[in-house]
Amino acid sequence: MTSLIERVLRWASGIRTKVVLLSGLLLLLPFIGYNYVWELENVLRQGQEQTVMGSARAFSMALNQQPRLFERQRFTKPRLDDGKDLYAFDLNSHIDIDGSPLDWERYREHFKPYTSKHVIFSKNTYRPDNIKFDLVMGSDGDDVYALLDVTDTTPVLKRNGTSRIDRNDHLIVALTTPEGDFKRYAVTATQSGRAHVDLIEDSILSEDGVFPSNAINAWWQETSTGHVIELAIPNWLVGEKLGLAFYNVNDPFNREIETIIATSNPKNAETLGTLLTPSPALESVLNTINDDGSRVWVVDRHARVLAKSGDLQTANGVWETTVEYQEPPNGIMGWLQTHILNPLYYQWLERPPESIVDTMQNAAVFRGIEVQQALLGRPYANWRLTPDQGAMILSAAYPIKINNQVVGAVVVEENTKGIKTLRNKALEQLFNVLLAVICIGVVVLLLFGSHISRRVRKLRDDAESAIDPQGRVRHQLYPAQSKDEIGDLSRTLSNMVNRQSEYNSYLEKMSSSLSHELRTPVAVVRSSLENLSFVTTDDDQQRYIDRAQEGVSRLATILSSMTEATRLEQSFNHADTQAFPLDEVIKGCVQGYEYAYPEHVFTIDVSTQSNGYVMLGAPEYIAQLLDKLVANAAEFRAPETAITVQLNRVDSRACITVSNFGPTLPKNMGNQLLNSMVSVREEKQKSDKPHLGLGLYIARLVSEFHGGELSIQNLQTQNGVSVSVWLPLSPK
Repeated sequence: MTSLIERVLRWASGIRTKVVLLSGLLLLLPFIGYNYVWELENVLRQGQEQTVMGSARAFSMALNQQPRLFERQRFTKPRLDDGKDLYAFDLNSHIDIDGSPLDWERYREHFKPYTSKHVIFSKNTYRPDNIKFDLVMGSDGDDVYALLDVTDTTPVLKRNGTSRIDRNDHLIVALTTPEGDFKRYAVTATQSGRAHVDLIEDSILSEDGVFPSNAINAWWQETSTGHVIELAIPNWLVGEKLGLAFYNVNDPFNREIETIIATSNPKNAETLGTLLTPSPALESVLNTINDDGSRVWVVDRHARVLAKSGDLQTANGVWETTVEYQEPPNGIMGWLQTHILNPLYYQWLERPPESIVDTMQNAAVFRGIEVQQALLGRPYANWRLTPDQGAMILSAAYPIKINNQVVGAVVVEENTKGIKTLRNKALEQLFNVLLAVICIGVVVLLLFGSHISRRVRKLRDDAESAIDPQGRVRHQLYPAQSKDEIGDLSRTLSNMVNRQSEYNSYLEKMSSSLSHELRTPVAVVRSSLENLSFVTTDDDQQRYIDRAQEGVSRLATILSSMTEATRLEQSFNHADTQAFPLDEVIKGCVQGYEYAYPEHVFTIDVSTQSNGYVMLGAPEYIAQLLDKLVANAAEFRAPETAITVQLNRVDSRACITVSNFGPTLPKNMGNQLLNSMVSVREEKQKSDKPHLGLGLYIARLVSEFHGGELSIQNLQTQNGVSVSVWLPLSPK
């Protein structure tokens, strides 16, 4: 587990890992690009706002040049009476005069209730549950349609065969013609079906003043709650004013009028409310100048819709056309973009809605701050969200002035689908480029980091292999030819290794040279002392001569020891190797040590192996190795303790262990004792024999010659030292 953690930590601290982490800074590019595109969208919105406002101004200027289109709006009352002044909105579907309210269901929001506020006569206390009606009006450019859904608990229809039209429930339609003439029509029915329409020339009570008329198409339908009256008034008949009054009769016997509920009093033209219908001429002008890139409204001074052109679903300006007709990518990139990248991108991107929820498609009155401001003479733009929060709608309103009088306003609307589509397309392309840049950047940085890491590891491995654990130079370090910092470091290390090699060579040759130079003066001194001992007879002089000869002999021994390792290394070049049983050599050597060290006790432990201990090498060198180890153990062993020699096999290697009880190794000095001329002895362990620290060094040279290794360590009981030699065995 510890080894695994160390490998992980080593990998985490490597150059490649750091380069990959640094390459994470490239992830800032998508964030910066994303924010940039969002800012670009704000700029596009501002541009769209300016464009839409410019379009509204252009429409307004075009309509200002045609004052005849607003002739009626110039004289519109400054304030409308709720329920009295009527508005017929623009119908976008056909209406059948059949008494069925199904054609009007889509216009349910335009139904206007008429109850107590609109009662102009009531014989008894008015009760809304007994009599009321809902009114809705629309225009298709040729006719003005109206539907009255009357709640009447006691319906009384006209009797068959009677000429009186006022002795039953009936509807009075009062209007002014385009020429300004005042007319009244009575709508009655004897049963469900097509209603009777009579023109009232004088008084409804006079039979001579009432004439049947085909001008108005009407249908009277009885329901479970009362009546449904459906009307179609041709445009050539109705002018600026219109009023509808329902006369309710409850008693089928006396047939007197009980209640009158009306939009306005139908008595004369002055008491009627105004009627506003969409202008076909104005809508024709809008359709001529509108390119369907926007939805355009024209409203009067009371925000009632006069004309409309275009559809909000497609009113995205010119923004979407730049990307709408681009061909999608083909091949692998097209598949990758469609099936991999886009689903990933749109986890964060807002996809434009397929369709826009437009609650104002059939609006009769444009309610909004932009229209309010425009009707005050101030151009204004406004952003609003659709009810489903799926899209933004931009509305720009501009006043329409005739003779410096505001008679209405132009409202131009566009959605933001085009901008969102353009934004998403820009983000897709930006992310594609950034993704490619990041991937290529990470790969390049990873390859670069791997290349740098490989060069550094190679330089480290070369430097480690160039010098062995004892500090000797195994081979030269070849300098790199690159001109960068790693190349400079390689050349520096190469120079250091060369200098180390030269210094080691100097040290290795120094003992041999010194021994060679000292042998002659030592021989001269020795011969002089010998000659002097022959001619002197004085005992005191002889004693000094003997001590001098002992010193010379000791100096000669030191010189021989100094050259022993050098001679051994030189002999390796001419040594003959052979296959021999290692266990037999070990046993023979231990038997010899028992005679050579009679005062020491030796124990030998050779484990039995079926494969044996056959190895390839020089048995005399192995014996010399064991001699050095045993001599070192004999010198340091504690009194009355044995020296143990063990031999066992581990896989394809043999392990020779020589251990003794006695003083332990100094801290951090184990492997240093294997170097040349390194010796650590306490004062009590020193003797007259010279100790140059070459024994373990020579043993190491022998083990390395045979392809093995040597190590020295304290016993686990910390009361002695053991030396282990690992030697490769020959395959059987």
